[in-house]
Amino acid sequence: MSRPRKDPRAARAAHLVPGGARPRFDLAALPAASGRPRRDPRAEERLALVPGTLRRRLDRAQRAPALAAAAPASAETVDAAPRLRVIAEPAYLVALVPDAPGGRLSAHDRQLFGAARLLADAGGGAVLAFVEQPGEEFGPAGADRVLALPVSGYDPEAKALALNAALAALDLRHVLFPETADGGDLARRLAALSGEPFFAGAESLSPKAVTRAARGRRVEQRRAPPRLISLAPDAVAPHAGTLHEGLPVALAFPQPTGGAIVSAEFIPADPAKVSLAEADFVVSAGNGVSDLEAFRALAAALRATPGASRMLCDAGLMPRAAQVGASGTVLDARVYLALGIAGAPQHLQGVAKCEHVIAVNTDLHAAMIERAGLAIVADAQKVMPALLALLQQERAS
Repeated sequence: MSRPRKDPRAARAAHLVPGGARPRFDLAALPAASGRPRRDPRAEERLALVPGTLRRRLDRAQRAPALAAAAPASAETVDAAPRLRVIAEPAYLVALVPDAPGGRLSAHDRQLFGAARLLADAGGGAVLAFVEQPGEEFGPAGADRVLALPVSGYDPEAKALALNAALAALDLRHVLFPETADGGDLARRLAALSGEPFFAGAESLSPKAVTRAARGRRVEQRRAPPRLISLAPDAVAPHAGTLHEGLPVALAFPQPTGGAIVSAEFIPADPAKVSLAEADFVVSAGNGVSDLEAFRALAAALRATPGASRMLCDAGLMPRAAQVGASGTVLDARVYLALGIAGAPQHLQGVAKCEHVIAVNTDLHAAMIERAGLAIVADAQKVMPALLALLQQERAS
């Protein structure tokens, strides 16, 4: 054999302090036979603690810079900054029409951008977004071009006519819609106007095939992607990684004519009577809330739907329909405000789909504090009247 034989006596001697029989405790000081520095678990444990204390870090992401600083100088640094991708002359265009409720992209809209990028990147195409108002968030979401429609507000008839004109004037290989109340209606109107084949409720998408379940989910329908497609929720992951320029473009749309819809107005529902499964903003009370009158006043002032943890519902302080969690209602809300809720595993399952989570709790290490994007480490009984005072002050000014 060409490999040198290991000397066990020399290996044991390397583990001893020179001049004594005591073994080394600083394992990082041992000579590495392979040339790679040996991992020091004690150093990693120290990095996991707040300096000067024995308390573990709440934000574990702060360990990454410290570990990078402790790495050897020969290690290569990786630049994780996303790069800007510019497609000057695309081979074709893949268009999408996001709902963008309230002027901002929803999670379903971002999945639509991911599906459009999947179809466009397969053959050197570009993504074109039809929007009501151009903005800065469409480029990072995955749009190469942004085209403003000459229609604002709720007017699906005029919007379908404008999209039909764009479908005839531009080289659009595919047009994607979210399978929602507004997006699905608009897609079907455009299919009726243009006569193009339409695939509704796609549950998986690739450049070669699009599929959906049918007949009570007993069979799967599959075909090549047609020109018009509506995408079901969670069918494709949102776009991530490269940035795109989101360049505004113009198109001469025909003059809109008067349709059947004379005027339309959105009438918001009473948040206190909306089901938790359909609520957009939910405020929940936990075991740390004893003043339920102040909690209901805060929910009404924020125009949010009231919820509760299982402990309050079991005690009869809140109705069973207000229970949030795996054994209650699983939320799909945009904002969730948890007051005095520690965060049991079943409760965390109920808020897993919430986009923004705000937690108020006295325990710094509560599971809900760790789950939240914004945490207030304070007594919920003191935070509620402070929020009510701020809301009243804002309305008076």
